[in-house]
Amino acid sequence: MATKAVGDDNFASEVLGADKPVVVDFWAEWCGPCKMIGPSLEELSAELGDLVTIAKLNIDDHPDTPGKYGVRGIPTMILFKDGQVVDTKVGAAPKAAIKSWIEAAL
Repeated sequence: MATKAVGDDNFASEVLGADKPVVVDFWAEWCGPCKMIGPSLEELSAELGDLVTIAKLNIDDHPDTPGKYGVRGIPTMILFKDGQVVDTKVGAAPKAAIKSWIEAAL
């Protein structure tokens, strides 16, 4: 399963109302570290698709949601479960570290 694009308009339904945990990657086209973790997130989406949805929100196209969750630097990944923030990870990390973070938070 590929990552899912979300935005200000569908964040409540796709993330807060989701029936399983959702990791939201806040990113932008111009962000080098965001581009570095992108392929890892795609792979993790395929590997962990039964447990968690991995979504991506472009902060340039959708500026309202990052502000609501205190996103000040990117990449920032926030794990939501039952509509609540469970954990936050700021900065790029190797695939194994991201996977461990997700699994620990679940």
